[in-house]
Amino acid sequence: MSNPIAFSSATPNIGLPLLIAGQAQKEFFVNQALAILDAMHPRTVLDSQPAPPATALDGDCYRVTAPATLAWEGCENHLAVRIGGDWHLTPPREGMRLYDRAANHSLFFRSGWQAAATPAIPSNGTVIDVEARAAIDQIIAALRDIGIFTPSGT
Repeated sequence: MSNPIAFSSATPNIGLPLLIAGQAQKEFFVNQALAILDAMHPRTVLDSQPAPPATALDGDCYRVTAPATLAWEGCENHLAVRIGGDWHLTPPREGMRLYDRAANHSLFFRSGWQAAATPAIPSNGTVIDVEARAAIDQIIAALRDIGIFTPSGT
């Protein structure tokens, strides 16, 4: 028979609370884990901001920006999920991807949150292929519309 597996108190990827043998009121830990999954599954945040909003509903999810203040102080880059009237802060993991609804673009975590930069529109040159430029413009516009590139002017 193999040795028993030793578990930590939370899952390694998004920090879901794990149950411990003989633990009282297990439903609180199970409900917390389900609430975190429910908020993070769509991989969408309502906004990116340094402080909690004045009003928030359970399940609301935000990306914490610097300089974090109030209940989010010291948790820059974390995801803040409202659960049971309080904030649950989850640190990001390398390769994590999310969509910021307020900014209307996708973000990727690579040692910090990053948005893809919109490439420059082709111009000038010795040979101008009007059709190719029009196609490239349409591709860039489509990628911007789905949130791959940041909106123009940001």
